[in-house]
Amino acid sequence: MVFDGDCNFCRRWISRWQEATGDRVEYVPFQQAGVAERFPELSREQCEQAVQFIDIDGQVYSAAEAVFRALAVAPWKRWPLWLYQQMPGVRPLTESLYHFVATHRTAFSWLTRSFWGQHVEQPTHFLTRWVFLRLMGAIYLFAFVSLWMQVDGLIGSHGITPAAHFMDMVRNWAHEHNSWDAHWMMPTLCWFSTSDAFLHFLCWGGVMLSVLVIFGVATAPALALLWLFYLSLSVVCDVFLGYQWDALLLETGLLAIFFAPLQFLSWPTREAPPSRTMLWLLRWLLFRLMFASGVVKLTTHDPMWRGLTALTVHYETQPLPTWIGWYAHQLPVWFQKFSCGFMFVVELGVPFLIFAPRRLRFVACGAITTLMVLIALTGNYCFFNLLAVAMCVLLLDDAALLVVVGAICNRNRSCLETAPTKPKLRWPPWIIAPLAMIVLVVTTMTLTGAFREQIAWPGPMVKLYDALSPLRSFNGYGLFASMTTARPEIIIEGSDDGQTWLPYEFKYKPGDPTRRPAFVEPLQPRLDWQMWFEALRVMRPRAEPSQWFLNFCVRLLQGQPEVLALLKTNPFPNAPPRYIRAMVYDYHFTDFAARRETGAWWQRKLLGEYCPTLSLRTPAAQ
Repeated sequence: MVFDGDCNFCRRWISRWQEATGDRVEYVPFQQAGVAERFPELSREQCEQAVQFIDIDGQVYSAAEAVFRALAVAPWKRWPLWLYQQMPGVRPLTESLYHFVATHRTAFSWLTRSFWGQHVEQPTHFLTRWVFLRLMGAIYLFAFVSLWMQVDGLIGSHGITPAAHFMDMVRNWAHEHNSWDAHWMMPTLCWFSTSDAFLHFLCWGGVMLSVLVIFGVATAPALALLWLFYLSLSVVCDVFLGYQWDALLLETGLLAIFFAPLQFLSWPTREAPPSRTMLWLLRWLLFRLMFASGVVKLTTHDPMWRGLTALTVHYETQPLPTWIGWYAHQLPVWFQKFSCGFMFVVELGVPFLIFAPRRLRFVACGAITTLMVLIALTGNYCFFNLLAVAMCVLLLDDAALLVVVGAICNRNRSCLETAPTKPKLRWPPWIIAPLAMIVLVVTTMTLTGAFREQIAWPGPMVKLYDALSPLRSFNGYGLFASMTTARPEIIIEGSDDGQTWLPYEFKYKPGDPTRRPAFVEPLQPRLDWQMWFEALRVMRPRAEPSQWFLNFCVRLLQGQPEVLALLKTNPFPNAPPRYIRAMVYDYHFTDFAARRETGAWWQRKLLGEYCPTLSLRTPAAQ
C-alpha cells in the first residue's frame, strides 16, 4: 500500500489499517527513497490523489478499491470487498465518497482529531475490563452485605414472608405439574434448603465471591456463582428483591461472566483481549437502560413529564429522598424545568453516542455519569447509580483510562496498549455467538415494548422470550414512567389498651417530621422501600393491605426480634403490643421559613386509616 506520507489524515488511518492487516500488507509512503524506482508504474500525481494497492500478482488498485483489497487480507475484513464487488451501487458510491474525502483531507483530518483524538487505531480494553469487573465485584458486595443484614427479618423462618413457606407452595405446584417446569420457572438453589443457615450461606457466599472478583481470583467462575446466588435469592425474596436494579444486576452480571478473563489470576497485562461482542452487548444494555427510561416517560402521556414539571414534585415523592433532595426541592420552577430537560437529553439523545466514534462515547460517559451522580445525591437508589456508572466505564478505552489509573496497574503503559504476545485463554466463538444472538433477539423485543406494548412477534421469538424470562436476565427497563404527585406515608402504631398509640419508627423512610432525610446508598433498606410501594395502594379505589403487609403486622404483634431489627425503634421493648393499626398521612417537604421556625423537614396531614386495628385474636390477622 503506497500512501501520501505528508498527509496527517492518511497517516492516522494507515495506522488503523496496519493494525488490522499486520505484516500481511506493507505500507510505504511514496516520498520514501526508492519507492519511485520500485514502482515505476505509479506517478507522483496518482499517489497524491489516492492510495495505491499493489497486489501479489502486480495488479494495481486505487482509491476505495485499494482500501477494500488491503483490508481483505485480514480475517473478518473481507465483507467490505464483497459488498464493493457484488452489491449494485456500492462501487460508485464508495468511490465518490473516497474522492470527496480525499479532496477535503484537511477538514476530515480535523474531524478525525475531534471525534477520535490521537488514537484512531483499534482501541484496547484490558484496563477497561479490569476496572469494570472490580466495580462489579464491589456492587455485588454491597448487594449481598445489604441483604445479609436483613434476610432473617424479610424471608427467614420468623420473617415477614418466610422463604420456606414460599417454597412449600412452589413444591405443591410442582407435584401437580411437571417437576422440571417448576424447577425452570423457579430457578433457585433454595430447592435444596430454605433454612436460615442456608439463606445465610447464600449471602455469605456472595460476599466471599465478590471479594474474589475484586481481587481478580477466578473471576469468571466467581461471577457465574454470584449470578446464580443472586438469582436464587431474588426468586425466594419475592417482592423484596424485585426492583429494576435487581434485574439490571442480574443482566449485567450474566454478560460480565463472558466478558471476564478465564485466567485464574486476573491482571490486565496477562489476559487475552476482552470479547468485542460482549463489550458491545454491555454497551447495548446501557443504551436500553437509558433510552427506554426516557421513552416510557413520554409514551405514558404523563402531563408532568411532558410539561417538564415532574421534578417540582419528584424530590419529595421519591421513595427515600436525601437531605440534599430537600434543598433541590426548594429550587425555582424554571430550574426544575431546565433539569428535567437535561434529563431528557441524557436519556433520549445521549444514548446514541454510545455507538459513536471514540470522543463522542466519552461525552456519553460524562453525561450519563453526571446524571447518575445527581440522582444519587438527591435520592437513595441502592446500587443502581453505581451500576450505571460501572457500565459507563465501558465507553472508555485503555488510552483514556491510562491517563487516570494507568500508573496503578502497570508503570509500563505499552504493556496495556498492545495485546499479550503469548496465547491466552478466551471464551470460544461457539459460546459467544449464540449468546449474542439470543440476547439481541430477546432484548430487542423488550426495548420495543417501551414504545408499544402489543406487538405480533413471530411464535419462535415469543417462545424464546417466555423460556428465558425466569432467569430475570433479559429485561425491559423504564424508570419512573409515571410521576407520583403525592406522598402518602403509612405510619404503623401499636397500643396495649386501644387508647394510647405509639408509632414504630423506620430506619430511613419518613416518619418523625423533624428527622433529617439520610443517605443509605449503596445499601438498600428493603422494608422501607416496600413501604413506599404499599403506601401508593392508598390512591387506588377500594385498596386493601397486601398480604406481606398483614404478615408484617402479625410479626409486630408477635414481637419477632428478626423483624423488629429492621426498624429504627421499638416502642414496646418489654412485650409486644396487643393491638396494631396503620394510619395514612400526606407528607410534604417544608420550606426554609417553616424549617427555621419548627426545625421540621416534613409537614404532614392525617388522611385516615389504612389498616384497621389488628390483634392476634382478630380474624383478619390470622
